[in-house]
Amino acid sequence: MSRDDCIFCGISSGKIPSNRVFEDDVCVAFNDISPQAPTHILIVPREHFDSLDTAGLSHKETLGHLLLTAADIAREKGIAEGGYRVVINTNADGGQTVFHTHVHLLGGRPFIFPPG
Repeated sequence: MSRDDCIFCGISSGKIPSNRVFEDDVCVAFNDISPQAPTHILIVPREHFDSLDTAGLSHKETLGHLLLTAADIAREKGIAEGGYRVVINTNADGGQTVFHTHVHLLGGRPFIFPPG
């Protein structure tokens, strides 16, 4: 998939509308259109890289930023104290359906382990 066809590139650039809850120079966060929990927010880097599997050392700061942003949003949304889940699906067998690295922040209900 080219970056021109990538839905998350379109959302992060503002060409595709979304219900944003946060944005900065590194990432945008928005409500998932098919939520799997009362709080289900996607945190997407503005830079396109397909998956965690294709990330390199140059993505180290971005990946850390995504995780810290998830924690900040969890506190802001009031789900941090009770607990939340952060998920990065990687490649098809890992459940990734949009091949632009992204973090799922899920909360507002209990989760079981192992997932899936």
